[in-house]
Parts: sequence; C-alpha cells; structure tokens
Amino acid sequence: MAIDHPPLPYPKEALAPVISAATLEFHWGKHHKAYVDNANRLLEGTPWAEAAPEAVMKATFGEAAHGAIFNNVAQAWNHTFYWHSLKPNGGGRPTGPVADLINAAWGSYDAFAEALKQAGIGQFGSGWAWLVLDGETLKVTRTPNAENPLVHGQKPLLTIDVWEHAYYLDYQNRRPDYLAAVIEKLLNWDFANANLGR
Repeated sequence: MAIDHPPLPYPKEALAPVISAATLEFHWGKHHKAYVDNANRLLEGTPWAEAAPEAVMKATFGEAAHGAIFNNVAQAWNHTFYWHSLKPNGGGRPTGPVADLINAAWGSYDAFAEALKQAGIGQFGSGWAWLVLDGETLKVTRTPNAENPLVHGQKPLLTIDVWEHAYYLDYQNRRPDYLAAVIEKLLNWDFANANLGR
C-alpha cells in the first residue's frame, strides 16, 4: 500500500491569516511530500511494503534498524492528520460529545485550551501537541519528532504541528502565538468528534 500525499482539505489560502498560503506551499507542498516520497522509497522490498501506515508505525517504532521507515511513514501520517485537524473559521469552543469530555477532564474549555497550548510550548525542539482519548478519558500529550499517540495505544483526536516549518514563515520564533491562534481560530472540532466515534 503506497503512502499517499492527499490534497489539502481546503485551498492553500483558506487558513490565512493564521497560517499563510506561503507556509502551506512549503509545509504541505515540500515537507509533507518529501516524507511521503521517502516513505515509499524506504518501504520498497520490505515486509511492510503493502501494509497500512498504522501497522508500519507500530511495527517499526523504537526499532533502531527501521528508524528511517518509522520517521517518514509517521511524519506522512501525522501531517495528513494535522491538515484535517484544522479548518477555516474553526477553533473556539467545541460542540458535541468532545465538549462534554473536555469539561469532564479539565473542568472548562479554557483550562483545556491552556493545557494544549502549554503542551506545544513545552515540546522541546520538534514535535506535536495532541488531544487524545486514552481509555475513556481525554488527555493532552506531546510527542517528539515523528512519534505519535498511536504507538502508545491512544486514539488521536486532534494535533498541532510544532516543528518550526509549521509556523516560522508566519510567526518566526513566536511558537506560543502560533499555538494560541490555531487553538482559537482553526481547530476542527467536527474532525475530533468524528475520530471520537471511530
């Protein structure tokens, strides 16, 4: 099964001014595509050449001999998940079942939003901030580099990319401003609710 580089779920300019078309041109068009191309090249002739990305990630995570496969397959998967975690005119307070679970876990949306922002700020170097379902409870987690919650048995609901290429053209070194803007204006709660029901 080839790793896909799917089209963005919205036009490149649709997330502006929070994320510019120029950032998406580089991030989706070059970084994401490079992960996909590398993953497909590395998978050729391996036992995972026809496997689903989730199976490849679980089989190769933590295996030094297969680090490049894991990193590129996971980054391809993470990026596709990230694009769907955002939507034009999104963000703000959630609705649906995820809203009730957020209130149960954090007591309020504001407390959750701060926890997610701090997860992204606190991720040293490159990585991801996630909203996950862990058993029956929502949690905010962060992962380094290409790592994601699937390899820890958690169900990802939303993610925010905190690699510098996700925000540097628009925010330079102001990662907290990028995180605040994405949380307030772009998070796709419909996607989170759909993932919750899967």
